Amino acid sequence: MKIGVVAPVELGITAEPDKILEFARAAERLGFREISVVEHAVVIGSTQSIYPYSPTGQSHLPDDIDIPDPLELLSFVAGATTTLGLSTGVLVLPDHHPVVLAKRLATLDRLSRGRLRICLGVGWMREEIEACGGDFDRRGRATDESIEVMRALWSADGPAAYQGEFYRFQNAYSYPKPVQPQGVPLYVGGHSKAAARRAGRLGNGFQPLGLVGEDLAAAVNVMRAAAADAGRDPAGVDLVLGYGLHRVDQAALDQAAQSGAGRMLLSASRRATTLEAVLDEMAECATRLGLVGPR
Repeated sequence: MKIGVVAPVELGITAEPDKILEFARAAERLGFREISVVEHAVVIGSTQSIYPYSPTGQSHLPDDIDIPDPLELLSFVAGATTTLGLSTGVLVLPDHHPVVLAKRLATLDRLSRGRLRICLGVGWMREEIEACGGDFDRRGRATDESIEVMRALWSADGPAAYQGEFYRFQNAYSYPKPVQPQGVPLYVGGHSKAAARRAGRLGNGFQPLGLVGEDLAAAVNVMRAAAADAGRDPAGVDLVLGYGLHRVDQAALDQAAQSGAGRMLLSASRRATTLEAVLDEMAECATRLGLVGPR
């Protein structure tokens, strides 16, 4: 089981150089395999969109909290660490043009020596996606094409070509290539059946968000069925589950493994309102789980 930790965006410190490096270096020193960072290109204060991971329909984050660009942030962390994995959770793919994003991801993977993993999603805030030039109502189909575009650019030994509904190009050279031979791993995050199906058809993994119990099991079954329908081995689609830093124990890891999970991402408790408190929870968790430092 690969165990990562979510950067505490709620504390408003992820754009503070000294503090985010203190967090990242502690994660590496304590034996966590990766850190995960969030994305919102913009937050629209008057949004009418419903946040799907809260019973109130509203995000728990203030509109004006620091949410740095995830790839710039991970690049900064990459230069100050050596083994720590670098991941997003999630990158809002409709906010990005896939040709440009493919170059950015490949560059970061190359410069970090193959430490990048991307969890992407279609986003939930209509106004954000429209502010970035995306079409909210067609973002699912555009996301599918974006995944295909990036993989086409990464896999081509020479010029790449793509002809789709949203993106078209021929004779396109995109270098450098990612270090990882199959390209940067692209996981699909979300709570909907559409996200589960997309993960099964196209994803290197599935990161269910906000789902537990029967809802989680149902989403995983949808993912696996979609993988089989696409001629893929469902067991080859990794599963990432979330848990609390302060609560996770070996029994929780064993249960996650029985569900087919290969990764677990841990988040600090709401009681951890300072970086020091988050670091304490990380240290206690690392001791409890027997993590062994950098690898």
